[in-house]
Amino acid sequence: MDINNYIVAHDLSIIDALGRLNACQKKILFICNENKQLLAAITDGDIRRWILKSGDMSAPVDKIANFNPKYLFDTDIITAKNYMLENSISALPVLNADKTIKTIVFWTDSNIELKPQSKIKLPVVIMAGGKGTRLYPYTKILPKPLIPVGDIPIIERIIEQFVKAGCKDFYVIVNYKKDMIKAYFNEIKEKSYTITFIDENMPLGTGGGLKLLQNYLQTDFILTNCDILIKADFSDIIEQHSNKNNVVTMICSAKKFTIPYGVVELDKNENIIEMKEKPTLNFLTNTGCYIVNNSVFDYIADNENIGFPDIIERIKEDNKKVGIYPIHEDAWLDMGQFDELSRMEKKLTIN
Repeated sequence: MDINNYIVAHDLSIIDALGRLNACQKKILFICNENKQLLAAITDGDIRRWILKSGDMSAPVDKIANFNPKYLFDTDIITAKNYMLENSISALPVLNADKTIKTIVFWTDSNIELKPQSKIKLPVVIMAGGKGTRLYPYTKILPKPLIPVGDIPIIERIIEQFVKAGCKDFYVIVNYKKDMIKAYFNEIKEKSYTITFIDENMPLGTGGGLKLLQNYLQTDFILTNCDILIKADFSDIIEQHSNKNNVVTMICSAKKFTIPYGVVELDKNENIIEMKEKPTLNFLTNTGCYIVNNSVFDYIADNENIGFPDIIERIKEDNKKVGIYPIHEDAWLDMGQFDELSRMEKKLTIN
């Protein structure tokens, strides 16, 4: 283990820290000075709470860090297992006498059994009725859900992901080239899940087709587009959704975009106020995946052509709660455009 992967400077931006957390896969980073002396700790939860409060993602991590982190000295490393149990922590820095980090002990490094990740039981709804115009001419031949990423159609990768997480009931709303989609799954003889196809006989947008499921779903459910993959702990997302009593929780990707030009800001008299060379913008974007309460059906009329974002607006206008769950951009794979399809294929086939 290279402990440098988990050590950051106090002035690292919050959005860059989210990227580091995503890369190291351990959900914790440690702020150290130039001598690797421990100053503070940051978890993915710290970042998520900051983003949910609309905090500035370009702010330095010391805005959100815990400057009283738990730690042990190397002379006490033998007690690390019990210490983690007593304090309900999953990572523990071990320090030399001068408080420099010598190593980091994780649950997976110890003999303590990890509490297994909670299995999610919610049904999954996949919106698979669109024409996939952004992927034309591929979609002139194949419906978008059957376009392969590597040698596996994207819709099958989506289902496999949720099956591994514990889901067993899938509802697929189909329209364009629906018989090809149904035929593909009919060829899979042994499935560890059930799949129900819902025919959308007229285009109903990215939200209207949900009304067709009103008599099928009596619980919260996961809603996803048929061209994305989300690499995240859905049990944690569902728990947040439930705790906050949201009607909809939108999974959002934290994006960082550098404008490749110098930007000039003017006042009302056209005088230059400020010039920024290639400024960076930080923002959240909708991934197309949600946790949804079944009360959503109350906001959709029969046979109504409507986008799901418009349904969200109706829910908000009714003063009901809509929340977000932020993830790093590398945890969101989208094949909606050719360049993104290539990126997704490289990432999945390499992994």
